[in-house]
Amino acid sequence: MAVRVDRPHLSPAHLRTLLTTERPRPDRIRTSPWAWRLAVGTVCFGAFMGQLDASIVTLTYQPLRTEFHSTLAGVEWVSLSYLLTLVAILVPVGRLSDIRGRKLMYLYGFAVFTAASAACGLAPGLAALVAFRLVQAIGAALMQANSVALVTTSAPPDKMRAALGMQAAGQAIGLALGPTIGGALVATLGWRWVFGVNVPIGILALVAGHYLLPRTRQCATGTRIDPLSVLLLACSTTTALLALSIASGLGLPAWTALLLTAAAVAAGWAFLRRQAHCAHPLLDLALLRTGRLGPGLLAGLCCYLVLFGPLVLVPVELARHGSTPLAIGLVLTALPLGFALAATTAERLLPAAWSDQRRSRVGALGCVLALALLAALPLHVGVLPYPLALLGLALGVFVPANNTLVMRAIPTASAGTGGGMVNMTRGLGTAIGVAAVTLALHLAPGDSGACTAALTLLAFAVLALVTTLPGRPPAHRTGA
Repeated sequence: MAVRVDRPHLSPAHLRTLLTTERPRPDRIRTSPWAWRLAVGTVCFGAFMGQLDASIVTLTYQPLRTEFHSTLAGVEWVSLSYLLTLVAILVPVGRLSDIRGRKLMYLYGFAVFTAASAACGLAPGLAALVAFRLVQAIGAALMQANSVALVTTSAPPDKMRAALGMQAAGQAIGLALGPTIGGALVATLGWRWVFGVNVPIGILALVAGHYLLPRTRQCATGTRIDPLSVLLLACSTTTALLALSIASGLGLPAWTALLLTAAAVAAGWAFLRRQAHCAHPLLDLALLRTGRLGPGLLAGLCCYLVLFGPLVLVPVELARHGSTPLAIGLVLTALPLGFALAATTAERLLPAAWSDQRRSRVGALGCVLALALLAALPLHVGVLPYPLALLGLALGVFVPANNTLVMRAIPTASAGTGGGMVNMTRGLGTAIGVAAVTLALHLAPGDSGACTAALTLLAFAVLALVTTLPGRPPAHRTGA
């Protein structure tokens, strides 16, 4: 006689709880003295994936132009569609994560990013690839809006800069491997594998995050996100970058760029007005007017602009001079390798008495020197690794110190919103860097365009240096 075995029934209520509730870490991991390092190491998976994707995709531009018979301005939207979506939703996603739970949103981000990466690798055309990149950006936003928050809420206060240095090193390793892996994949298996490489990494990170990331202990008050604020922010960033893309040769009339620029200014002004009078603002404007938060965010935007600008400039120029994708990838590796080296060793090598503001100033000065060399030297394979390595070293000093300044100015309960602001400036800086270099190369083809692009990046490095000059006392974290 068959024995009937009753299986537990998963009701809709239980399923909803399972999908909307953060699961605790095992006690053995939670009580370990290595718990915060394991959490930060898990966040490094997301940092690695995001920057691997960002640096690897630029190497697909030429194959995509050939396969889909497109212009550089058209193929540029494989990057810009991703960055625009990312910038538009990072802050609202950070706010949502503060309310619903940062671990939960982070894990959903891994799942969406991994699935969308697989879809990008199977895209039948350029339009489909751009659409899948939009979905991929949603997953990236869920990860990036919570990455800095998870690091700063997991690490002890005296280990915050070291923890952010570990995260920056994860980003740098992704950037370092991106050009090399991308060049090898494009030269051998084809551009589709550039996206497929994210899939196994994403699956591994999803499992690690479930067991190693802590639950959100302090949530923000309030239960609403103002949809009009989200819409205005998205309109402002999207129209501004679309205007840049049109100016760089997208193929639309010049008057559309002027119209979009005016729309960007109007939407930006309306967004700021909305934040001042809305009951549930995305951004606390009072925070931006105090301490080092505002200058720190501006400096972060500039540093990521000068980081990603060369990742577009160098491949285009070296390809114009006949270099192979593998050679281009090896040259580009000098920049993120310098980044990784400085991010992991600066905490031990620089004087302990140096403040975060002073470290930021030294890093910004290094960026200025490196980009001055890049503008002065010929863009050849044998020369480029030196200024790129110096730029990477300078950014590796600058980024952890600047992020620490920013996050210490934000209450712990709003860490997700603050992390979203940090990563929004990162995405915006990246997008402007891509668009500005493309614009310079379009307006002045050849060596003069490359020099113009390098001088543009130098100007933003000088602006980053100005924000680090003394004038305002560094802010301190106000949360528990």
